[in-house]
Amino acid sequence: MSVQAPVRRITAPEIATRKGGEAIVSLTAYHAHTAAIADPYVDFLLVGDSLGMVMHGMENTLGVPLDLMIMHGRAVVRGASRALIVVDMPFGSYEESPSQAFRNAARVMKETGCGAIKLEGGARMAETINYLSERGIPVMAHIGLTPQSINVLGGFKTQGRTKDTWALIEADAKAVADAGAFSVVLEALAEPLAARVTKQIEIPTIGIGASSACDGQILVMEDMLGLSSRVPKFVKEFGAVGSAIESAIKSYAEEVKSREFPGPEHTYAMKDT
Repeated sequence: MSVQAPVRRITAPEIATRKGGEAIVSLTAYHAHTAAIADPYVDFLLVGDSLGMVMHGMENTLGVPLDLMIMHGRAVVRGASRALIVVDMPFGSYEESPSQAFRNAARVMKETGCGAIKLEGGARMAETINYLSERGIPVMAHIGLTPQSINVLGGFKTQGRTKDTWALIEADAKAVADAGAFSVVLEALAEPLAARVTKQIEIPTIGIGASSACDGQILVMEDMLGLSSRVPKFVKEFGAVGSAIESAIKSYAEEVKSREFPGPEHTYAMKDT
């Protein structure tokens, strides 16, 4: 009798070794069932704080609490068996101090079973990234458009449109890499800048609305499935799940109203007595 070897999860150090190699594939995930569907095809799944907007109808990500991230993180870990699971640290859970960040990141990892956390910020977060990394918590960094800073940035705007702003973003990328991040998300960076940053640093870059020259790409799953009502311009929709769901619900409603549902094949048969 043959015994099938258990599936082993991809780790943060393995993602780090992919710099300049085969493109890293990733998506967001917020539920066990979508995590299970995506698991065979992606290298990591991000439980993004975007769940506040996508799943809970929030206007932005600022109101997402740590407990909500942990709840969704647990679901995704249960649903996937192969992909590295990365959980976002929500706004207010890590910025105060490295010790605050460690306390909350350790809780996330303990309570979800995830393999890494993600936090936003460049040079200003380098000390925290180093503190976490030295204490056994793998960190994915996030620079460029950082949604938790939209009140400072003035909205969801492409970063690096003019060359005079490039130096600060390049410095951010170098700072997080030097601090020990195993990879960095580049969001909404002008394509020439994202390509330039990718060449300059030793860790993989994961683009979202950035250059195809990045070492990998990530999208919000609901956006690329055609399930979101507000989709960024850079997103290519690979499916039309939203319209398929609407069509199915419409058909269901019509059958119920016609009193033709459920048919005999969808009812419990009574046993003869």
